[in-house]
Amino acid sequence: MARFRYSMQSILNIKLKMETQAKQEFSSARAVLDEEEERLGRLYDRKSGYEREAELLLSGTLNLRAIGENRAAVRCMERYISEQKVRITIAERNLEQARLRLTEVMKERKTHETLKEKAFQQFLADEKRQEGKEVDELTSYTYGQRRKDELSSALA
Repeated sequence: MARFRYSMQSILNIKLKMETQAKQEFSSARAVLDEEEERLGRLYDRKSGYEREAELLLSGTLNLRAIGENRAAVRCMERYISEQKVRITIAERNLEQARLRLTEVMKERKTHETLKEKAFQQFLADEKRQEGKEVDELTSYTYGQRRKDELSSALA
């Protein structure tokens, strides 16, 4: 039996490498988004801390300077939070692009694997046909030899 050799195996190998790379890019984009979301959570925590501190400043002896600094800190945190939300939106867009690229690369790889499978099935069918031919030839030869032997023994 002959050995199956897929003529476009090098292309399939490239598609596999591209898929691996796309998976790594997707994973990296996911990690960036997770990190940005974690930063946003920390900013919310800091803002909450400043708001609790504001309640304490307003409930005790009034220190106008401390109250003003606290309000400035809360406004600053609000600005940081809005900037962080923009970063999260960008990270989400990047993640979606990486996901779309990964999906496309996976489709291409699957297409080439399907082509390889079809080529293999065709190879098996060709091998089976060739084997059938060889069996037929062997049978014909054997039958012909037997007939020849029968004729020569009948003539002798």
